[in-house]
Amino acid sequence: MAKKTLKRWDIGKKVSVILVIAVLLGYSVLQISDLQKIIYPYPHRTIIETYAAQYGVDPLFVVSVIREESKFLPQSQSNKGAKGLMQLMPTTAKSIAKSIGDKAYTDEDLLNPEKNIQYGTWYLADLQKLFSNNRTLVIAAYNGGRGHVQEWIDSGLIDPKNIRQQDIPFKETRNYVERVLNSYQKYIKLYRK
Repeated sequence: MAKKTLKRWDIGKKVSVILVIAVLLGYSVLQISDLQKIIYPYPHRTIIETYAAQYGVDPLFVVSVIREESKFLPQSQSNKGAKGLMQLMPTTAKSIAKSIGDKAYTDEDLLNPEKNIQYGTWYLADLQKLFSNNRTLVIAAYNGGRGHVQEWIDSGLIDPKNIRQQDIPFKETRNYVERVLNSYQKYIKLYRK
């Protein structure tokens, strides 16, 4: 009799362990998107969505660029002098300020998240117009410069109707395009409803 009770106890323990493991696995599967949102956060969402709507840019595209440019660190500065969340060059920002009529602009404004996002989003919209909403070309121009991208098109190095990432001449820009597009797909999956 004691042996039967012991067997039932062992079976009961095994079933309990299996149930606990099943519950933990189920819980972890449900939490995967929450964990991914830690890796792909969406800070400054209201600001991004405001300027994205104003300038006609997908907000998830904007946040993807920010993630790859600065990892959401508003005080970021590159060796080349790009500043802020969207890593804008002061010369580019001055040109944007002139285009949008912001006479109060100073280079220090680039460290202000709202101003940086406004200017960076405006710049993405401008590149979208120039390159017919071709995301690959827009991203390449954002990183490598609009002049270089136009030169690649004009010289036949890249075909804007059939752009392949491997055709982008600058390795840094090619890798950047891939990172932004990967982030963009993650953001769509996590945040588009």
